Amino acid sequence: MNESIKNLTERRSVRKFKPEQIREDELEAILKAGIYAPSAHGWQSARIVAIQKPEIIRKLSQMNARILGVSIDPFYGAPTLILVLGDKGRPTYIEDGSLVIGNLMNAAHAIGVDSCWINRAREEFESPEGKQLLKEWGIEGDYAGIGHCVLGYGDCEYPKAAPRKEDYIIRLL
Repeated sequence: MNESIKNLTERRSVRKFKPEQIREDELEAILKAGIYAPSAHGWQSARIVAIQKPEIIRKLSQMNARILGVSIDPFYGAPTLILVLGDKGRPTYIEDGSLVIGNLMNAAHAIGVDSCWINRAREEFESPEGKQLLKEWGIEGDYAGIGHCVLGYGDCEYPKAAPRKEDYIIRLL
């Protein structure tokens, strides 16, 4: 099987991470894949914020947990968090940002780094606290949180694929 197809079909979300930080060359490769994600009209409307500072990850985890209504770490202890934002001035900002996250997760798997997409970034960065963080980080404009991609080395048995539903594909030939 083609290596790219193999990676796409074997990647799974991991929800428990070792505290060990991913290597810089791994992060760079994953980020490079993210910036090469397709985007409508080549607008590249997404912004990528790579976060490895534990205090910032902890703050975002707490914000995310409040939105979810839980007290656990919604980022599963991952040592790296990549936040993807979308420029609300572009009509395809959600789609463009979603493709970035897909590229990040697939690239991570291809080089042996585990990942998981975490929701609630929209709610985080619609809040006054989230808007203040963007300002502190020098991000100006009207951006929406698309999602978080947590990265690290899994500390659990690698998940198996759920069976695919029978009517997933409809072919009109």
